[in-house]
Amino acid sequence: MPKKKHIGRDIQRIRDFVGLNQSELAQRLGVSQQSVSHYEQSEEIDDAQLDKIAKALGVTSEFVRNFKDETAVYNTQNNTFSDTAQNNNPINQAQIVNFNPLDKYIEAVDKIEKLYADLLKVEREKIVLLERMVEKK
Repeated sequence: MPKKKHIGRDIQRIRDFVGLNQSELAQRLGVSQQSVSHYEQSEEIDDAQLDKIAKALGVTSEFVRNFKDETAVYNTQNNTFSDTAQNNNPINQAQIVNFNPLDKYIEAVDKIEKLYADLLKVEREKIVLLERMVEKK
């Protein structure tokens, strides 16, 4: 016989992944911390309450029903939680780099080369002016 899914434990794990404590989740739900504790100890939760809890966590109720630790880690890394959950989740605080660092390095080197060429041009012009001044004397 397959093991029955304990929805409360999954709510607790998701809450932990999102970076909330029971009091914070209770505040979002408009209930007491003891109620959240009760939800997390319950094997089953009615659909309406599960929808409210999922919304407060920044996920869908379907996500909670089908929750697996591996799925949560994958989704956390790929920023699939809502904006509210992302802002509270330390995993999502790292910035995503969407450019190639080598391209940025090459751009910087090109700028340096251009600046150096401009500097050489100005120095040559200065030498020409100084030579003309010396010739006039």
